[in-house]
Amino acid sequence: MEQIRVCTYDGPGAQPVIRTVPWPKIPNKAALIKVGACGVCGTDLHILKGHWPKPLPWPFTLGHEIGGVLVEVGSEFSEDFMSKKLSVGSKVMIPPLMPCGHCYYCIHYPESANKCLTPVYYGRYLGFDKAPHLWGGWAEYVYVDLEMLPGTKIYKLPDDMSLRLGALSEPLTSCIRAFNRATRAGGFKWGDTVVIQGSGPIGILAVAAAQEMGAGRVICVGAPETPRLALARKFGAEATVDIEEVTTPEARIKKVRDIVGGFGADLVMDCSGHPSAGPEGIEMLRDGGTYVEMGQFTDAGSIETSWHRICTKDLNVLGSWGFTGNDLPLGVDMLYRTRNKYPWLEMQTLYPFSEEGIGRAVADAMAMKTVKSTITPWPELAE
Repeated sequence: MEQIRVCTYDGPGAQPVIRTVPWPKIPNKAALIKVGACGVCGTDLHILKGHWPKPLPWPFTLGHEIGGVLVEVGSEFSEDFMSKKLSVGSKVMIPPLMPCGHCYYCIHYPESANKCLTPVYYGRYLGFDKAPHLWGGWAEYVYVDLEMLPGTKIYKLPDDMSLRLGALSEPLTSCIRAFNRATRAGGFKWGDTVVIQGSGPIGILAVAAAQEMGAGRVICVGAPETPRLALARKFGAEATVDIEEVTTPEARIKKVRDIVGGFGADLVMDCSGHPSAGPEGIEMLRDGGTYVEMGQFTDAGSIETSWHRICTKDLNVLGSWGFTGNDLPLGVDMLYRTRNKYPWLEMQTLYPFSEEGIGRAVADAMAMKTVKSTITPWPELAE
């Protein structure tokens, strides 16, 4: 039988190790996905730095921003989460979160199933030792089994959609949900001025999402100029603030307020992953504005601030954690609809599936030399 190559890590700070596993048997409710492209997420980087606050099943395979194609399906594996027909050759993506379906949040608050009490994650909570060992996107293939892991969700991509583009649907959906959180709270409406803190992949995606969801003006705060801030402007940010040039919080707050004019921005969203963004960002807001925190997906630590400022400025402060099953089609649809409007593929720097290639993808992402390091186990599929 054909052997499959899988990348694993033995712990924080470890180097990637490629192992081989046998081709799995595919039961009736299972399928095998050939990975065309898988992104390197900021969460992956935090895990490799040792920042993840919960125990992890080392060794395991990272990677959860997956665009792939079905190469083998069981007899009862016939449609995706939105009832679209699936078959061998269908292009698909899978989100990382698999809620249990029967805990308090899954039953009583399905719109908050992202807070499932016993979740399983592709690329995180499934160890390499669990057969058939194909539980993350940094691999040639990923295995899905709706009987073994009934919370698994799979989504069909348009037939003519690039798998590189499909690999962006998971992180983009997180941005869309964050803006929808603000909308439902009455803190984001058509024509609002938005400031995005962070010019990494989530920040760039948020620049696009803000515009598609009705923002009137979008400003991005981050670094470095090349490649990140320059790309933010290509995506439609009318102005950028380089934190390597404007080096103090006070100066950055003044710079942003000078750009937006008036009394400050209507909405500020943190996509940076740095805790210091919060106290700085709320001062970029007008009184009565909305602050959305979606960048602290791992515990990067606390920072001193004053709750008085939140009170006296009469602010909405919202946290947004990932997304739920019904959010994901919004990301796929937005990418497909705007595939020729934004330079999506310019976000991605492609790396081969090898220990050296994956090591470079991670190192370059950590050094901010790339916007979205993307691993391509089968590069002929990626485009």
